[in-house]
Amino acid sequence: MFKPLSLFIGLRYTRAKRKNHFISFISLTSILGIALGVTALITVLSVMNGFEKELRHRMLGMAPHIEVQSTANSFGAWQALATSVAQQPQVISVTPSVQGQGMVTRQKSVQGVVLQGIVPDNTDLIAALTENKSKGFNNRLPPLDFTALKAGDFKVFIGEELQRSLGVAVGDKITLVVPQASVTIVGMLPRMKRMQVAGVFRVGMHEADSGLVLMNIADAATLLRLPKGHIHSLHLKLKEIFSAPPISQQLNQTLLHPKGYYSLDWTYRHANFFKAVKMEKRVMSIILILIVAVAAFNIVSTLVMVVTDKQADIAILRTLGSSPREIMQIFMVQGCLIGVFGTLLGLAGGLGLALNIETLVPAIEHFFHTDLLPDDVYYISDLPSDLQWPDVIKIVTTSLILSLLATLYPARKAARTQPAEALRYE
Repeated sequence: MFKPLSLFIGLRYTRAKRKNHFISFISLTSILGIALGVTALITVLSVMNGFEKELRHRMLGMAPHIEVQSTANSFGAWQALATSVAQQPQVISVTPSVQGQGMVTRQKSVQGVVLQGIVPDNTDLIAALTENKSKGFNNRLPPLDFTALKAGDFKVFIGEELQRSLGVAVGDKITLVVPQASVTIVGMLPRMKRMQVAGVFRVGMHEADSGLVLMNIADAATLLRLPKGHIHSLHLKLKEIFSAPPISQQLNQTLLHPKGYYSLDWTYRHANFFKAVKMEKRVMSIILILIVAVAAFNIVSTLVMVVTDKQADIAILRTLGSSPREIMQIFMVQGCLIGVFGTLLGLAGGLGLALNIETLVPAIEHFFHTDLLPDDVYYISDLPSDLQWPDVIKIVTTSLILSLLATLYPARKAARTQPAEALRYE
């Protein structure tokens, strides 16, 4: 005979045609409920991972992973420090930067902005803006010509939202006002400079698109009246962004603090945002797991009715020598099969959706002639997906555990069946 006996009988009960079609319906509902829950969990978490990855990429595409500053307002002779920092194993590039605040005016429009002086051949910045362009994210904008940012020409790049609020086009003039006074014969006046718009960019972050002005680092230093050769900070790019906190701490202890410098990593400015994203992801996971939990309750209902329907069979098995443990295992096999089938079906559906959602959504939009995520409303106009196998393993494991736990009560009830009581009226 097939061994073990409990597995043989459990599989036989599962394959057998039940007289009570309601039990079969509940079993099917349980399988579909588990499949729906697993599919939704895998798909939603993959999309949320994709959004988090895309936001992190856009945030850090324009921002440094680590920023080295001086305890003074600015510092000169920065080349030696940049060379020392660049020798660290995880550091990819080190670029100087000059930053300040000001206002941009044109006719009656006034907008507060952040001025950032950059090196025109900054490959990291060029790569970030070019990558957005290649993805079609800002393909309606003309390409940026970084060679136009020559020292002394006082040309600038501005964000698309800033361009829209000022009503300017490439080639127009704007007036840049910085909060530093100039002494004239009529008294103290704010410093103003007429500058030409040489390009428009869009990175998908409101803070940058509406309030960032890029210019040559020499022009920015002149406008902010920095001593010759001085900068405000050094921007560091790392091989792995999540290694920024320990590397920043190491730099502070060994290289920067003794020389009057300090560093801030990207988590200092954006930590709360990504903590909020992770919290939202965790809450969403708990909500979707409730779908699997409801399906698990259906397994309990199914097995309770099966146990009631099989009272005579249980009694006969007990009289033939089956132990309560074997009776319990018979019905655990049935419940676990429902959980396994539902989990596998949900795994297939979740992987199919998560891996193809970037193709399915445009197809749905084309079929219904609609735009689910309009580009003029949402900064991310598509549904990015980042399938992470650790999440998939956790979801599948959770589903199987819930299915197993759902079998315990009905199986224990079957194991406690008294043969004499069950066979009394047979």
